[in-house]
Amino acid sequence: MTSPIRLAFTMGDPAGIGPEIIAKATRQMAGLVRSGHAEFIVLGSAAALQEAESRLGLSALDDGHPLYTLVDVGPVAQPLVLGQISAAGGQWAYLAIARAVEMVQGGMADAIVTGPLCKEALHLAGHPFEGHTEMLAHLTGQRDAVMMLAHGDMHVTHVTTHCALADVPGRITPKRLRRVFDVTLDALRALGIEHPRVAVAGLNPHCGEGGILGKEDDEIIAPVIREYAARGEGVSGPHPGDTVFIKLRARQFDAVVAMFHDQGHIPVKLLGFQIDPATGTWQSVSGVNITLGLPILRTSVDHGTAFDIAGKGIANADSMVEAAEYAFKLIAGQRATAMATVAAAS
Repeated sequence: MTSPIRLAFTMGDPAGIGPEIIAKATRQMAGLVRSGHAEFIVLGSAAALQEAESRLGLSALDDGHPLYTLVDVGPVAQPLVLGQISAAGGQWAYLAIARAVEMVQGGMADAIVTGPLCKEALHLAGHPFEGHTEMLAHLTGQRDAVMMLAHGDMHVTHVTTHCALADVPGRITPKRLRRVFDVTLDALRALGIEHPRVAVAGLNPHCGEGGILGKEDDEIIAPVIREYAARGEGVSGPHPGDTVFIKLRARQFDAVVAMFHDQGHIPVKLLGFQIDPATGTWQSVSGVNITLGLPILRTSVDHGTAFDIAGKGIANADSMVEAAEYAFKLIAGQRATAMATVAAAS
């Protein structure tokens, strides 16, 4: 049997629901550890995780064996208050990510699975990043990361993410488009899709209507798509943004490349949040945020810290389980590809 896949879980801001959903998710996936297929490492505040387990009545053992290796990344001098935004929460979150990156780069873990952090808390702690993606790019020295959202078999990558809408057109360049297309195709192949079909969403309404509503689709996006189509790489478009996600849901495509943050996030989150119509509240959240194009693999929950329910024991861990499963599948796919390459060369 191949060596186990080692997943490093970071709990994000420990004043939020991160400790609770990690505690629940590791139990739900205990079978992977029990069978020897996976090893779990949890990084963050040991006290926060142990308190969450105590509130939930959970043991850190599975049939007498540890479910995970716990790495406390402290100390952090400032006090932490459950359910409150603070510099302490931001510092714990940063230290956990920094240590996890070191572990993956040092060969002690294969991928990072991140819990939710609070950008305000991160900034209060003196780490002025826009989110996990930008922080990971900084820590790894790689500036052209690509964000993918996944919900079931729907996959959406983004050309731009955390920037003002007014800045989006200037960031859509042929170089950036090629980078996003390449890592999207690679990720889909790692997920076992031999011949990926990638649809590219247009930037402007109706892809600019021949230049009437904007020229970027015709002058910048379409020529790059033609390069890939000419090589038979399964990239098509640009497709109008108001219909392309319907076609993705109908499985006419394996992924969509979105031009900006909300264009890609809204359809995935609309499907991923399960709403109770009687109360107007969501019962569960499904969806995974995957950072591609870095020298390390990172997947994450597709929701926030939920400070309002921290410590109540009601947080849903489905997105954390999905994130870990995606990391597991991607690493397994990368290993299979590497083995096939070696076999073909011998």
